Amino acid sequence: MKCPHCHVAFHLPSADQGEYDIGEDGDGKWTLLHMKCPSCERLIMVLVHGPVSIVSDGAGHQRQEIDSARAVETFVHPLGKARPLPPSVPERYASRFQEAVGVAPISPAASAALSRTLLQELLREVAKIKRRNLSDEIDALLDSNDLPSQLTEDVDAIRVVGNFAAHPIKSTATGQIVPVETGEAEWLMDVLEELFDFYFVRRDAREGRRDKLNQKLRDAGKPELRTGTDGQSVGRSI
Repeated sequence: MKCPHCHVAFHLPSADQGEYDIGEDGDGKWTLLHMKCPSCERLIMVLVHGPVSIVSDGAGHQRQEIDSARAVETFVHPLGKARPLPPSVPERYASRFQEAVGVAPISPAASAALSRTLLQELLREVAKIKRRNLSDEIDALLDSNDLPSQLTEDVDAIRVVGNFAAHPIKSTATGQIVPVETGEAEWLMDVLEELFDFYFVRRDAREGRRDKLNQKLRDAGKPELRTGTDGQSVGRSI
């Protein structure tokens, strides 16, 4: 599994995991698993419940266990799975994103509303696209042909996954909490991460490469590359 605190993958033997049997009810058997991440040493707690199956140990002994194929796992500490962002993502966007991540296990609808608002801010402030609603702004972004083809498809799917046609308020009052489609909150966060990578992470990488090239040009007594408004190198300065 990946640690929900530090996002480092790890595997712990069953002997290193604590298990507390809570009991049973109409939803099945309930168990609380707890463990420490070997990387950050922070506690992780997972609530597991599901229908019971009978397991034999091969020696004639039987015990009841939660059917792993139908078990439902919920992180209770930390609440939800962490989605850390690269340091190049500005704090004002990163904090909004983490707010959407944190509320998702409690209210996917609230999480989606936060993500839609963040998406609109990103389009208006970074992509410099401002229209009457989010749907029109997505159209303008796609028409600009600035995005890689795969990211274009993912951004376009926001309206499909969110069923904007059935819930037009999602495109006009982005911050309002309205019913969401299955997986909509997660999809919005996935696409936001892709946009952060495109607008901030790759931009920093481009700037780093350009700075190194300009240093080589200066050392050789050559004109430096000029930079366009989008951060792309467009030619030599005179």
